[in-house]
Amino acid sequence: MKILITESIAEEFVIDLRDQGFEVEEYLGHTQEEIEEHIKGCDALIVRSATKVNETLLSNADCLKVVGRAGTGIDNINVDACTEHGVIALNTPTANNMAAGELAVAHAFAIFRNLCDANEGVHNGDFRRGNWIGVELEGKTAGVIGLGRIGSIVSRKLKGIGMNVVAYDPYVPSEKFEKLGVTRCETLDDLLKVVDLITLHTPKTKETYNMIAKEQMYKCKRGVRIVNAARGGLVNEQDLADALAEGQVAAAAIDVFDVEPSYNKKPGDQEFDNVLLHAPHCYITPHLGASTVEATYNVGSQVADLVARALKGEMVAALNMPQIDGDIDAIRPYCNLAEKMGKMYYQTEKSPVKKIDIDYAGGIAGQNMEIVTMSLLVGLLKAMGIDSVSYVNVKECVEGYGIKVSETYTQEVKKYNNLITVTFHNDEGKDLTLAGTVFEPDTEVLVSFYGYEMNCILSDTVLALKNDDVPGVIGKIATTLGKYNINISSLHWGRKVGDSEAKAQAFVSVEQPVNDKIIKEIASCDGVRRVSILDFT
Repeated sequence: MKILITESIAEEFVIDLRDQGFEVEEYLGHTQEEIEEHIKGCDALIVRSATKVNETLLSNADCLKVVGRAGTGIDNINVDACTEHGVIALNTPTANNMAAGELAVAHAFAIFRNLCDANEGVHNGDFRRGNWIGVELEGKTAGVIGLGRIGSIVSRKLKGIGMNVVAYDPYVPSEKFEKLGVTRCETLDDLLKVVDLITLHTPKTKETYNMIAKEQMYKCKRGVRIVNAARGGLVNEQDLADALAEGQVAAAAIDVFDVEPSYNKKPGDQEFDNVLLHAPHCYITPHLGASTVEATYNVGSQVADLVARALKGEMVAALNMPQIDGDIDAIRPYCNLAEKMGKMYYQTEKSPVKKIDIDYAGGIAGQNMEIVTMSLLVGLLKAMGIDSVSYVNVKECVEGYGIKVSETYTQEVKKYNNLITVTFHNDEGKDLTLAGTVFEPDTEVLVSFYGYEMNCILSDTVLALKNDDVPGVIGKIATTLGKYNINISSLHWGRKVGDSEAKAQAFVSVEQPVNDKIIKEIASCDGVRRVSILDFT
């Protein structure tokens, strides 16, 4: 079997793959188009961040079985397309965390002390050190956006050099901030107005894309410095160039672009251009986050091992192929139910989750339900906007957010043959519980929602409404939906046992999209207290 490597990994692992009997071709420095043509006849492909595993490449691959990403991010891997083509998609989610964190800190030093400008000056014969007077980091305030694993590493190291560290991450519970000794900012604006340094460590999602633009830059004190060694597109590049020219941003260090260049082309062959390449006091590195000896070793070791095992037919942790014990068809409905239950929390609540208790009751309590727990966590993180989460990295992601997870198994259950009960403990001290089961044929049903007894089949789109338990409210909601040609496929409502405030919870499954205008109109109906859209697609 043939393995094609289009971006370098440690040579010892190339040799190891050959020693295992694989034909290995290192096809480095080629264009995307050339790779798409060359993929024919290859059983496996190993890439880093530049090669795009897209529909065109996969369509040209006539015998591709495995794609291995030597690194964490999967922006360049179309996982859904891999699944459609029957290709196993793998990555190495934790191999380069330290390297990425250390690069961000190195960039912070560089832009506070003008190291790059000074280096260029002396190489051009200018030794006038007074031209490059810097600013000390000691006592300054660093704002860390995203307090996952890499953000935590950066926070710890910046605190170690004497900086005050504040952080913004709405999905991380307070305990993690306290453990790191980091001050929590409730909003991004709270962070912006106090910091001397912004360093970003979030995934690239529709919520985080251009999260630092002109408006945010000008909420900062004049002379703020910005580091982005996470994902291109988190900082608006044109706005940053303008702010650098105007002096609002004193300096910036950028390791990633919204649209990346080819990292293999020689200078004479490189056509890439970007406004930041011409901006003053903007120091740029060519996506070096994982470029250390140690990280290269780690990603090479892990990706080579995973690809080899997958080609040998072994079950491996994959982005699109979770490990499952027993009959996959029997467990799949419970995975679907759990993922939907996980998605519910952040579609109805805002306070960060700090702990999740999951109880499996009835017949399923006699099985290993780890894959179901992972499905619930995948749903939770997807609702947080982390689209790259998968069964291979979900536990690492949840751990990175400081969320604790516990499982219990109860053999006896009173009303249902099988029951999944999930309790979310949040930062506000609330304990919010959901319960669901599966009816034949593969029908996922919510039977309890935050204390309200339900019997709701979970379709793709559901309106969750808290309303006064009085006549006429449901009619008003149905009339409003009808006015906009929104068809109701099912309607379920429930009461909270012992509730003295006469409230009810309604779940309305609809067949057409519901926009914000319709939601606001429903929310304004007499008797409606709250409306949330639950999207389970």
